[in-house]
Amino acid sequence: MAQLGSSLSAETETLSNVLSLVEAFRAFDADNDGAINAAELGGILGSLGYNASEQDVREMMQQGDTNKDGLLSIEEFLDMNTKDMALGDLAQFLRSASQAFDADRDVALTATELYEVMGNLGIELSLEDCQDVVASMDADGDGAVSLDDFKLIVNSLL
Repeated sequence: MAQLGSSLSAETETLSNVLSLVEAFRAFDADNDGAINAAELGGILGSLGYNASEQDVREMMQQGDTNKDGLLSIEEFLDMNTKDMALGDLAQFLRSASQAFDADRDVALTATELYEVMGNLGIELSLEDCQDVVASMDADGDGAVSLDDFKLIVNSLL
């Protein structure tokens, strides 16, 4: 059986940071179309404590807008902001977990479900570690993370 390191605290903090990016993106995507323009990007940066000039924002848009439609999708935004994040052992764990969940499952993922799936995949991970992973992505504090958010975060990191 594969085993991850005994502590995933740094990796779960990374997940929490990615969730903060998702929340910031969604907060500034006023029309909920899954894309933001340059003005909205400037607002996100300001909310995250960055004082970016109009030129900086324009350059960021050009770098992140890979399909050149003048907007940043949430995937482009996450790719732009997570490409240098290191996940260590958590990367393989997340890849395995993401592949194990299918569209027939509940729309939310609990730590217990994650623990069971990891055990079925032969990955030794404690229930406490699974709780930490889910808690780091749990935006509303209900003890679960939506499957869509889980996959979005995982895909942005892998």
